Amino acid sequence: MTTTSIGPSLARLTPVGLDELVDRAALQTRVDRKYLVPAEALPHLLERLVPYARALDIDGERTFRYQSVYFDTPQLTSYHSTAYRRRRRFKVRTRTYLDSAQCWLEVKINGARGSVTKHRLPYDPRDRDTVDPGRDFVNEALARESMSAAAQSSLDPVLVTEYQRATLLLPDTASRVTLDTRLAWRHDGHALRLPGLAVVETKSASAATPVDRLLWRAGLRPARISKYATGLAALRPDLPDAPWRRTLRRHFHGTVSPTDPAPDISHRPEQEASCV
Repeated sequence: MTTTSIGPSLARLTPVGLDELVDRAALQTRVDRKYLVPAEALPHLLERLVPYARALDIDGERTFRYQSVYFDTPQLTSYHSTAYRRRRRFKVRTRTYLDSAQCWLEVKINGARGSVTKHRLPYDPRDRDTVDPGRDFVNEALARESMSAAAQSSLDPVLVTEYQRATLLLPDTASRVTLDTRLAWRHDGHALRLPGLAVVETKSASAATPVDRLLWRAGLRPARISKYATGLAALRPDLPDAPWRRTLRRHFHGTVSPTDPAPDISHRPEQEASCV
């Protein structure tokens, strides 16, 4: 199944523009819950959400292509802090919206009780493979979150992820839901793809959303998956993988293949794309 097959179901949802979505549910500090859902189940889920959800719509489009480049220290501090479930941990990445060639440099901090804080800086997409132009921003964000040791280390590109995303607003709870499909990862000349799987993520201030409750009633529970850490563990079997071992065995086994060339985004049309 491809992302386009959810188009008719997305089209049934009331549209919401980017400005309104950000205004009503920016949620830079939030609680995230991730679910691994068969891609073929998404149309049914979206049909159930018609009374509750609005779909992000930009110039008539409701799915958008994303690329993220993740950076880590030579010791893979970010990865290991996640693998060993450190209470406070960080991720540094660039996120490029491939349909518009817009880019952000982001620092994500996981704190107490599952909260996530995101710091963002507009970035030149030509610099998406390096943090050098934004290093002061990264250092300040890490130091602000009491992670000065990480701020003093070099940060190199480690992993590239690509996927397509649809974003929903749940107005009654001021929360968001993202549906990521066509999942792909690249590292050191190898790639893996999961075309039959979707990551559904709810992002709320704290309480469960109607989507969480629908998924719970369907027998699905939040899954242990990190696009960065789980993807890197699948491509680097030498790394510790205890938090995601069950996910890796069930969904990632046998998916690694030679990598494809990176897409050329230098001449994409300059239209606004999803920035959430």
